[in-house]
Amino acid sequence: MSLMSALHVGRGGLQTNQNALNTVAHNVTNADTTGYTRQQVQLGDHVYQTIKYSYSSVSSQQIGLGVNYTQTRQVRDEFLDKLYRKESGRSAFYEVSYDALYHIENIFGEPGENPFQASVDRLWEAVEELSKDPSSAVNQGLLIQRASQFIDEANIVNKELRSYQDNLNQQVYDNVQKINQYGRQIFELNKQIAKVEAAGVEHANDLRDQRNYCLDELAKLTNMTYSVDVFGNYNVKIDGETFVNRGQVYEISVLTEDNGFYTPYWKHLADQKIDRYGREILDISHAKVVDTNKPISTEKNTDIGKLEALMYARGDHRANYTELETEEKYDNISRSLIMNVQAEFDRLIHDITTGMNEVLANASDSANGYLCNSDGSPIQLFTKIATDTTYITDPDGRLKTEEDPNRVETLFTVGNIRLNSELAKQPTLLGFIGPDDSVDYETGQKLYQLFEDETHALNPNVKTLANFSDYYINLTNQIATSGEAYRKLSDDQQGTLGAATSAREQIVGVSTDEELSNMIKFQNAYNASSRYINAVDELLQHLINALA
Repeated sequence: MSLMSALHVGRGGLQTNQNALNTVAHNVTNADTTGYTRQQVQLGDHVYQTIKYSYSSVSSQQIGLGVNYTQTRQVRDEFLDKLYRKESGRSAFYEVSYDALYHIENIFGEPGENPFQASVDRLWEAVEELSKDPSSAVNQGLLIQRASQFIDEANIVNKELRSYQDNLNQQVYDNVQKINQYGRQIFELNKQIAKVEAAGVEHANDLRDQRNYCLDELAKLTNMTYSVDVFGNYNVKIDGETFVNRGQVYEISVLTEDNGFYTPYWKHLADQKIDRYGREILDISHAKVVDTNKPISTEKNTDIGKLEALMYARGDHRANYTELETEEKYDNISRSLIMNVQAEFDRLIHDITTGMNEVLANASDSANGYLCNSDGSPIQLFTKIATDTTYITDPDGRLKTEEDPNRVETLFTVGNIRLNSELAKQPTLLGFIGPDDSVDYETGQKLYQLFEDETHALNPNVKTLANFSDYYINLTNQIATSGEAYRKLSDDQQGTLGAATSAREQIVGVSTDEELSNMIKFQNAYNASSRYINAVDELLQHLINALA
């Protein structure tokens, strides 16, 4: 080897080890940077100088010109990346579901110092006292007072349930915007990375880190899958539908329903139709991003992503007691955490208020003006804010109310019920003194029996009947049981995610101890290359001086 070639070997050692030291410094600097992937310098052979060709030998006589810097690559494991992203999406799903049930439980004050059950029990106690002496003005006043508290607190619970449902609805919108934002970033990073790596010389590792971070965050929000095309672009799908490809981003649109709820849909899959009035309408029935009619299943991957969890928890409308009438109706709301509770809670309020009203209506006597208003209609303890109710007599001669179920806003449902304002001003209008001046103990006893009778089932799938107090206990127990189940699923999923995260971090994470060890190694190699060049330099100087 010539001395000039020897200098070339030393120069290669200096440059290569300098690049390696720069990479180590970059790793240590970004050790705590979110989404950063450990980088590693790859070394290879430099070109060889051929001294002699020999056709009879296996190889020619060559002299190597030292080490050469090949590339700085990211240290990643594709299998662990996909595992981490799937488990993080599933973990987000169960965390949102558990948080929703925990919040619902707090709305009911369970457990707490002032649970709603106290309102039910206080009303029952007032009815019990009334049954002992219906003619007592004190007992009548107590009944009106407790009935007023009952409705006020029921409306507070209903308002908070609706408010939380609105909160979930806003989160649906916000998360759709985040998903679109990550999609746009991935699309732009695809182009930037392709531009940097077009020459095949440099790897855009920091840009790749940004793209991988976007994929990590997107995986938490929805059921995302991805693949890499021949050009190195990441193509992303959400629930099987193309979201990002080489050509464009198919952003998710949001339709605001009549009830104010947001429905995410794929704009390119939606149909524009003309209704019978000649108006153009948007049909998204086959373009919805999340299909909440599907059962929640790990096997079918319908339990992945925060957006899915929010949609399942929120439901698609405000539920009421009419949706518990049949199993078919109940199936439409049973998968929604809030709608299920809304309907079951509304049934409790509806049955109590309409039950008490029917007892009073059946005891009224328009001919004698007993328990009647001035127009001859029965005195009702509870009235509706918006109403189209009419009175009917059933085959047994009992007076009942009839409602139009197609007009939800006029149903005897929580939020549309209030205490009779006339009774609130003058509780003694009840009287309970019959036409013959006798105390009407029978009506008082029927009111009490209304709370005693075990005739109420939580929903069509529950066969156990209960009285009003036990019905409410069953409702809160159901919430607590479901919450505990989701908590366990969330904890188990956190454990699975933790294992996947730990395994991935062992690959992509920066170990400062390892990097400092590499720094010493490359520093010593750099110093050795430097001394090697100095030795060659001295030899050259000696030869020049000696020949001179």
